[in-house]
Amino acid sequence: MLEKFELDSASVRELLKGQPVRDLVDDYAQQVADNVKALVRDGVPVEVRRYTTDRGAATVVVADVRAMAWQARDGILTRAAAHAGLEVKAWQR
Repeated sequence: MLEKFELDSASVRELLKGQPVRDLVDDYAQQVADNVKALVRDGVPVEVRRYTTDRGAATVVVADVRAMAWQARDGILTRAAAHAGLEVKAWQR
């Protein structure tokens, strides 16, 4: 017999805004950036840009005009994320 489950949205929201989750996001972003650096030539700038929306977030940026082609051809960001244990899905609105 299943027990009734009720999601405490306010507690989940607070958890997602907390420092431990922020640290986890930052750590994964740095892992992805390090993995990308292993896939591109030395000297190609790879940056982690941390920001906050309703919770901590981060973006990995390959600051090179060729980066879109590298992603399209070789999937450098997708491969780097997968190597960090992340699953990349198409963004949906």
